[in-house]
Amino acid sequence: MGDPLIIKICGIKTFAMLDTAIAAGADMIGFMHFARSPRHVPIDMLAELISAARGQVESCVVLVNPDNSSVAEVAALGPDWIQLHGPETPHRVETIRSDSGVEIMKALPIGTAEDVAQVAAFSDIADRILLDAKPPKGADRPGGLGESFDWSLLKALDPSVPFMLSGGLTPDNVAQAIRTVSPFGIDVSSGVERAPGEKDKRLIEAFIRNARAAV
Repeated sequence: MGDPLIIKICGIKTFAMLDTAIAAGADMIGFMHFARSPRHVPIDMLAELISAARGQVESCVVLVNPDNSSVAEVAALGPDWIQLHGPETPHRVETIRSDSGVEIMKALPIGTAEDVAQVAAFSDIADRILLDAKPPKGADRPGGLGESFDWSLLKALDPSVPFMLSGGLTPDNVAQAIRTVSPFGIDVSSGVERAPGEKDKRLIEAFIRNARAAV
């Protein structure tokens, strides 16, 4: 990988952890705006966190199957990215991208070869692709569950399709993931937490340090 690895720390809820991630060398910060997530950030706080991040690190707001009003409300805050982490279709992704005027990262759940085959439908529509572990049946949210997927499935992916990797990454396995899969970026949330929604300073620092050392 010739370009620098992009590291995204997702699920940040506080100014202290925002500062920690920036100081540790994160490239992107993800803010969850999804009420069922333990990492949910309400709209007023979201505005303040995006403002605090501006000029220091790229901000990304994670939405799950949002309606038009939610997209407009978030786009008005001026994030660098909107991440769509629900069952949005290619057409819906294209519509949100056009209407919001914000760059779109589309998260796609991977659990089978069929899931990998569907990536191509989004690769020319979304500005970035994020490959995450498919949640188990009955899960009440689509990500941040701490599970990885079988990375060997990605051998079938068109090598011309760049992607970020998520799902079960931790300070202990991130280097192996980077060497095995060669993503252009990585995304972590639960893997740097001491409890759901509670980020740990030392884990964030170790994750970024180990990821940089693997490139």
